[in-house]
Amino acid sequence: MASLTLKNASGKDAGSVDLDDAIFGIEPNVPLMHQVVTAQLAARRSGTQSAKTRAEVRGGGRKPYAQKGTGNARQGSIRAPHFSGGGVALAPKPRSYSQKTPKKMIKAALRSALSDRATEGKIIVVDSYGIDAPKTKDAKALLAALDISGSVLVVVGRDDASAALSFRNLTNVQVISPGELNTYDVLCNDWLVFSKDVVPAADGPTAGQRVETAVAVEAASEKLEAAGDSDDDGVSNLVDPTPFGDGSHAPIDGDEMPEGFPIKGNADSMLYHLPDTSFYNRTVAEVWFATEDAAKAAGFTRPASQLKQEVDKEEEEA
Repeated sequence: MASLTLKNASGKDAGSVDLDDAIFGIEPNVPLMHQVVTAQLAARRSGTQSAKTRAEVRGGGRKPYAQKGTGNARQGSIRAPHFSGGGVALAPKPRSYSQKTPKKMIKAALRSALSDRATEGKIIVVDSYGIDAPKTKDAKALLAALDISGSVLVVVGRDDASAALSFRNLTNVQVISPGELNTYDVLCNDWLVFSKDVVPAADGPTAGQRVETAVAVEAASEKLEAAGDSDDDGVSNLVDPTPFGDGSHAPIDGDEMPEGFPIKGNADSMLYHLPDTSFYNRTVAEVWFATEDAAKAAGFTRPASQLKQEVDKEEEEA
């Protein structure tokens, strides 16, 4: 991967950032870029141009004069295209000028445009724009610190509203989000400025999104580790279909009862609850058991209050 010097909002070096060669290091395909830009500009056309044909112009329903004897060329209507006030021959009508361009071609053209700008050294990556509140003066100072002149395409993350509002007032700056990055805008501007978290990556998330994904994976790993492994089978309780040995079943989304496992278990309190008992409907199952013996084998017990009620009931019956 090509390495680029990372800048801060003051224009000073703040490290380095890797640019994906699949995005910024390919040989630009000029004919492809031309085709995609042509299609993009064609799609912008409103296609509302319209003119009336001789059939749509009002009047001209009768023959203006006799076919013979006047010395004039024969005419059938004064609304023919060669008459003043007549209809238009082959009149344009509203239509769509859009062209069908394959998505792969659009992506390839964008990669070519980005690679062209990278080859010319016209790409700058900053760690962050550092604009806390919308202020055009701060945006202008940032561009001056980066020593940028000419037209600039600034790519701003969707969550960085302050930077977007600050840059948009500058006449030589175009502000877009990462999802709006396109071949035409890249080629129409002299410079491209990215924040570190929105630098494109090949066929996948941006650099910032890759960091977020790594954090999410780490958090999920910690969650799996915290859940523990009750039956010591090497599989976390969160994904183990039998987290507490034979006769147990992992919970299902929506607290639905697995078929054949009617007993609810609470892993925090190590209590199990039978159907039709007072705590059953108020308990969200963290594990299900097929039988009481399976729950007891896993170390679960009935609530003390229910056990006491059963003992009192047996004494009364005796």
